[in-house]
Amino acid sequence: MATCRSEAVEEAKDPGAAPHGNFMNYYTFNPPENRLSLIPASLLRDLGYSDGQDEATLVLDVGCNSGELSVAFYNHVVSQPEEETHKRKVHLLGFDLDETLIQRAQEINPPDSNITFLHLDITKNTDQLQNYLGRHCCSHFHLCLCLAVTMWVHLNHGDSGLLQLLSQLASISQHLLLEAQPWKCYRSAARRLRKLGRSDFDHFKTLKIRGDVAEHAREHLERHCGMQLIQSFGSTTWDRQLLLFRRK
Repeated sequence: MATCRSEAVEEAKDPGAAPHGNFMNYYTFNPPENRLSLIPASLLRDLGYSDGQDEATLVLDVGCNSGELSVAFYNHVVSQPEEETHKRKVHLLGFDLDETLIQRAQEINPPDSNITFLHLDITKNTDQLQNYLGRHCCSHFHLCLCLAVTMWVHLNHGDSGLLQLLSQLASISQHLLLEAQPWKCYRSAARRLRKLGRSDFDHFKTLKIRGDVAEHAREHLERHCGMQLIQSFGSTTWDRQLLLFRRK
């Protein structure tokens, strides 16, 4: 997740100063291939989204940063065998609450692309997401990507903020691909802030959801959100699981 322009500028000077995860050069140290190497190019087809129907396939990328992964993911999964003549059109919407990062994402994206980037804080308002769905005559996104976002929402909005995020995404998604940062990343993020002489995260010391955060997320999605874990694509080079959920 990301935040305002002033913090983005500060982070550009000091890579440790990104308390909302809005790292300006994030994909230089965690390139898209770290995730895409685990995700099959046939993912959309495997989920049944290439059957020649007229309805477009909608993909949502939550906390998309500067958009490199969004574009790389789109190119990765949209490439289809040439002999496949009936292809569903795929549209990808990426959003982040850092306006500077979204501007960078828009700059790297061709204007005639099926990829759109929005400046949006999902913890405050989801009207733009609903408007996007409405324009495509859909009630939900077919696939939602939530990759390395949960920790930043959790640290800045507490346990209730994390659970609300998961519930919101489940309510607008048919499938959810989740990468939740493990607890050791929380400790590292808090340590970086203290080292810089900045105040600690407001909720860090009072969080009750600790330990195996991915397991806590799975439990909430399955018990309270009508989702079911259907596949694990293994762990990234940063030891984070990629878990795929489906609406029951």
